[in-house]
Amino acid sequence: MLSRTYRPSADLAPYIRRFYVFEAPLPDGAVVEDFLLAETAFVRCLLRGDWSAETKPGEWNTAGNIVFFGANSGPLKVRVKGGFAVTGFAIRPSGWHALFPDPHNLLADDMRPLQQLWGDLADKMIEGVVQATDDKGQLDAMENCIRERLKMFPGHLPDPQMAQFEIIARTDSTIRIEDAAAQLGLSARQLERRCLAAFGLSPKAILRRSRFLDAATALRGFSSPSEVELGALRYYDQSHMNREFRRYTGMTPRVFANAATPLQTAGLKLREESRYED
Repeated sequence: MLSRTYRPSADLAPYIRRFYVFEAPLPDGAVVEDFLLAETAFVRCLLRGDWSAETKPGEWNTAGNIVFFGANSGPLKVRVKGGFAVTGFAIRPSGWHALFPDPHNLLADDMRPLQQLWGDLADKMIEGVVQATDDKGQLDAMENCIRERLKMFPGHLPDPQMAQFEIIARTDSTIRIEDAAAQLGLSARQLERRCLAAFGLSPKAILRRSRFLDAATALRGFSSPSEVELGALRYYDQSHMNREFRRYTGMTPRVFANAATPLQTAGLKLREESRYED
């Protein structure tokens, strides 16, 4: 699979974490089944390939050619038939309220046509992306529509405390909730409310997922944590680690280490590459 990522323009950096392009020149009859475990909400323009997701056990559905995904508390199983091409962007939790009027927890673990949330602007975005002849044209089409969306909520500025918690979750996933709240000048209850609204999940769920992703990234060989860092990531015992891996992947650590998960693997690689960027 070919992947390319791009930073947003400076004016959009407080709202958009990354733009990305994924392509896989697979045979028409090929079927890839994998899962997503997104830390942030994201929008995906489906340019090629027959995509679907398991929204209920055994029930696979599609959501059109421009899709909103809320942040995931657990694995979202996806399936694509044939070669595929997608482009899209990940939304910063600190910029959530500048793009969406409802709290994120109402849309977490959700997949729906972006038109349901952005109306005609979603149609305008996918039309621009489809008509573009290169990555730059696709990014320009997405960025221009995001700017139009931001104009609809001019009073909602990026949340600096949630931006700081995003860094904490990405770089210190074993921190105590009380300590994280103190760093931000918030009470634990205030942090809970703010995280539900911006990240879609509670602080505990955010850090638990982040800790798993840190461990999964190290297991896949995309990071090289120090002995101290690795020690902090270790679970209480093997059964605890097994439970966490089953929760987030449906597999044991040993099975996951050798499983073919091209979409999730690309996400882990991207996560590590952008880990310390702001």
